[in-house]
Amino acid sequence: MRLSVIGLVLLGLSSLAHADESAPLERGTAILEPFALRELDKGAFGLGAMLAKSEAPLTGAALFALPAMVPVRKALDAEFDRYVDKHKATLPNESIGVGNAYAFQLFDRAVLDSSDARFVLAGIVNRMDRAFVDPAHCGEVRLLYRLTRTTPPEAKGGEVASPRLPMTLNVVLKARSDEQAKSDRPSCADIARRWLATANLKLTGAELAAKLAAPDGPLALIRPENIHRIETNLQIAHAPKSAVREFRTDYMMKVFDYQAASNSFEEAVLEDQVDRDRLLADADLAREFKAWLLEPVNLAAFDRGMAVIPDKFLAKVAVAPTPTGFVNSDLLPAYGLVQGEEGKGAVFSEADVVGALEKAAAQGVALQTIQSVAGFERRLNDASCGGCHQTRGIGGFHFPGVDWMAEKPSNTTVVPASPHFFGDQVRRRDILTAFAEGRAPDFSRGFASRPQLRGSDELAGTVYNDGWGGHCYAAKSEAAGNDRSFSTWSCAARLSCQTGPATRFGMCFIATR
Repeated sequence: MRLSVIGLVLLGLSSLAHADESAPLERGTAILEPFALRELDKGAFGLGAMLAKSEAPLTGAALFALPAMVPVRKALDAEFDRYVDKHKATLPNESIGVGNAYAFQLFDRAVLDSSDARFVLAGIVNRMDRAFVDPAHCGEVRLLYRLTRTTPPEAKGGEVASPRLPMTLNVVLKARSDEQAKSDRPSCADIARRWLATANLKLTGAELAAKLAAPDGPLALIRPENIHRIETNLQIAHAPKSAVREFRTDYMMKVFDYQAASNSFEEAVLEDQVDRDRLLADADLAREFKAWLLEPVNLAAFDRGMAVIPDKFLAKVAVAPTPTGFVNSDLLPAYGLVQGEEGKGAVFSEADVVGALEKAAAQGVALQTIQSVAGFERRLNDASCGGCHQTRGIGGFHFPGVDWMAEKPSNTTVVPASPHFFGDQVRRRDILTAFAEGRAPDFSRGFASRPQLRGSDELAGTVYNDGWGGHCYAAKSEAAGNDRSFSTWSCAARLSCQTGPATRFGMCFIATR
């Protein structure tokens, strides 16, 4: 519980650090200005314009009544039912349902059918760093929408509660359309330059929105025909602290690919979310996955965060419990896949991983992050959708978004994204710069818990890296067996790495005597 409270404090500190920066980390890579987002939501970038070709606000009831969205709602309902059934089978003594009377309080699906709630534009994020998956389309641009009540809740104690609800819908678009990809116009370099040109804009509100959507602006290329898929993330259940457990919150993530033939969104696998249960139950599938992943070329891509795992090994849903901490447990998505102390039923034995590392080294493959069995296991966790969202996320969302419907939307103490999101912006901007300058981008990324060293100059001493709140590794003498995968996870001067029980991982705090 102490670590959870500390985490909330650190999130506040991260927002203050962000407010004080003369050059925000997201410059040129994301659009977070609240008044500009409000203007964009009114027009061509509202969810109604994207999915229904209408700039009128699209309520939840109207959204899920769209023929294209009917399969989405059906799949979400099915996952809710499976979640409840699993809960009743595994935790029969802890009640579950909608409302405060239950031990596990479910998300109220009725709000999805409400005419008093809708998804509002909460941020726009450039993801050209994902161009290695689909080079022809130059990566992605994402429009993130947050479910929000349109009828404000009643004031309590003189304060008006936020109308936002714990669900986001992410419209993922190709950075350039199929037609543009065929002609190579605009080029990936042109798109990158458009985004980077916004880095130093001092505009806000309608002026900024107009500049972004102008013919030479980065949003001029974003049209409904670019839609590739939608991603949903919602807080499916919350268990307050009680006599039998610490507090716990579960987040459910699903992905739906757009199918042009049926003009609808169909359930799809989550990228990099290996299906743990199926792998542990199917020995043949497990052997096939092990052989594929430990092949040096695939291991090298996995090490750099660039592996494209075949669909047959992936799951169609991720349920990410939080908080999880650093202790190995069944709350982690890769738990049981790597041989533990008992060594029973694991897909990868320690000998498998050590042998694969030696084979890669013999073939001249230089690995960046995975230097040990523990490094391999952590990569399995944080490369997955669920594992990544267990890393320094705000309530399970790395991007809860800007609340421009709040009473004071410009209040910078409201954190629009997690430290993980801000810490990754240096890497993303480096990739955009490489595109703009005609250089081959370095798409690699480090562990989710720790930004890459290429951002060390800009991130040094901040809450995002080795400053107060940065994740760290309590190194000991070489004789004690320091793990090379994490040996660089140090703290800045005058800070110490404070770890929890049974782990050498922790956070940087002011050193005490």
